[in-house]
Amino acid sequence: MYAIVHISGVQTKVTPDTLFDVPRLAGEPGEKLKFDQVLLIGNGDKISVGQPMVKGATVSAEIVEHLRGEKVRIFKFKRRRAYRRRRGHRDDLTRIRVTSISA
Repeated sequence: MYAIVHISGVQTKVTPDTLFDVPRLAGEPGEKLKFDQVLLIGNGDKISVGQPMVKGATVSAEIVEHLRGEKVRIFKFKRRRAYRRRRGHRDDLTRIRVTSISA
């Protein structure tokens, strides 16, 4: 069984008992979450597609930890102009574990 869920502006394919990273969510590690913006649920050959959301479907998850993503380096350069700018940033992420998918 799998589902496509809309979490913090990101659509993610999830299956039970998997870990994945999403943009930072409020809450402490160990806290339970429910996501009701389920776009699609697949169970074997049966697929339920919402218009835009599947009615009555929820995905339960648990916060595992808060972390920071890989450093992204931004380098701007214009030739023959002595123009160079170097910046970077790291995204704040939350690692969650999907506990169940209910339709």
